[in-house]
Amino acid sequence: MARRSIIWSPRAKIDQFEILDFFYKKNGNKNYSKKLNSEFKETIKLISRHTDIGLRTDIQNVRSIIVGNYSIFYRINEKTIEILTIWDSRQDPHKLAIK
Repeated sequence: MARRSIIWSPRAKIDQFEILDFFYKKNGNKNYSKKLNSEFKETIKLISRHTDIGLRTDIQNVRSIIVGNYSIFYRINEKTIEILTIWDSRQDPHKLAIK
């Protein structure tokens, strides 16, 4: 299957920034943030090549894949993959709202 273009939702961009910024502030350096960001990028590359790799959700065409303590939720479209959110799986799942 051909690679699909990746599109980030505004929410996913904010989620990623907040996660990486949290660890930067917590650790006082960017080392862990860079490592985690690299893991996110590698996982998204994998998704672009193998769209069905993630777990199905109750929402049509939406899947999730786990990266450490985080779940990346994405929507599969005909020509694109939309990254919807990066969710810290340690949070209350009732707070997660994906449309």
